Amino acid sequence: MKAILSRIEEVLCVIALVIMTVLTFANVIARYVFSASFSFSEEITTYLFVLLSLLGSAVAARRKAHLGFTALIDIVPENVRRIFHAISFLLATLFSSALFVFGMKMVYSQMSRGQVTAGMQWPEWIFGAFVPLGAFFITLEFLFLLINVLKGDEEA
Repeated sequence: MKAILSRIEEVLCVIALVIMTVLTFANVIARYVFSASFSFSEEITTYLFVLLSLLGSAVAARRKAHLGFTALIDIVPENVRRIFHAISFLLATLFSSALFVFGMKMVYSQMSRGQVTAGMQWPEWIFGAFVPLGAFFITLEFLFLLINVLKGDEEA
């Protein structure tokens, strides 16, 4: 399951980055060559950046690449270090779970109010769904790390 989630995260990151790059490049060309730009490019690029940031956080969690203050962790014994890591992963899991729950509430609110995007006039919930989607992947990655630390399978 981890491998499938990892692949989904990475494919979504690539798709978002490619769309952002192509759209921004095309907009720059249109602006300088035709003196006109795509009105929707900034909006789509911004929303995709949100998705890319959240998915990137999930990938960073899987790779244990999030920043951390290790001055205390580096000097404590292994069993205490494992406790610190467990607490850290538990808090990260709780935070990303809250982000998921509140993201879902935001999407529900956007749907019930019929909110639309400023430029394209598309339903706002389509892009708002990027928040709980990204938070879902982050939560799973931190949960996997927490489980591994609790089982003693791998060092964080």
